[in-house]
Amino acid sequence: QLQLVESGGGLVQPGGSLRLSCAASGFTFSVYAIGWFRQAPGKEREGVSCIKGGGSTNYADSVKGRFTISRDNAKNTVYLQMNSLKPEDTAVYYCAARPIYCNLRAPDFGSWGQGTQVTVSS
Repeated sequence: QLQLVESGGGLVQPGGSLRLSCAASGFTFSVYAIGWFRQAPGKEREGVSCIKGGGSTNYADSVKGRFTISRDNAKNTVYLQMNSLKPEDTAVYYCAARPIYCNLRAPDFGSWGQGTQVTVSS
């Protein structure tokens, strides 16, 4: 059974950094695209970044130059390095999986983790 588990969230000051991890199991990880999404209170879930099995990536404009997605297929894990964090980055962050193709549309992803809270505040 496909399972995704996020970790690494927490409280950080503006300008700080966090690294999120998404540990996957139960499927052929290397052929799946993994996306990171976030949802703030009262807002819709939005795509943050996505990485294909071969390593190609895409990012939302709001995080380009600040966030970096990467994956380790040997460890079945995807990472999201978040630098220069802003209060508007505060949200629950989710990772999600879909076969092969990458985009930032949440409805296209069929499998989701439980989420990890990121709070950026002084």
